[in-house]
Amino acid sequence: MVSITETQKIGVGLTGFGLFFLLFGVLLYFDSVLLAFGNVLFLAGLAFIIGLRRTAGFFFQRQKLRGSTFFLGGVALVLFRCPIIGMAVESYGFVLLFRSFFPVAFGLILSLVNIPYLNVGNSSSMV
Repeated sequence: MVSITETQKIGVGLTGFGLFFLLFGVLLYFDSVLLAFGNVLFLAGLAFIIGLRRTAGFFFQRQKLRGSTFFLGGVALVLFRCPIIGMAVESYGFVLLFRSFFPVAFGLILSLVNIPYLNVGNSSSMV
């Protein structure tokens, strides 16, 4: 079993609250204060979960530099009170940064949710 440190538990909480504030800021018609707070909490939570050095290493890898530029530029635009443009730029950067992770996440979700017609790998479960 993988042991999770107290710092990582705090990071999961910060990331969760960050995502909550981002969602709440979008639902309240792109409230710039909530979006900025959500961005700061999300980035702080990511740093707590994987550490400062690995976070910096993740964002500044050569192949992810374009996505990092868009993502952090979008965060800066939200902080400078241009929430709609900032969220669009940040979303594009998020997709560029995490595009290699999406198939893994979708595979995990599909393995947790047992929907027979979506589970392509196991044809015996279809009736």
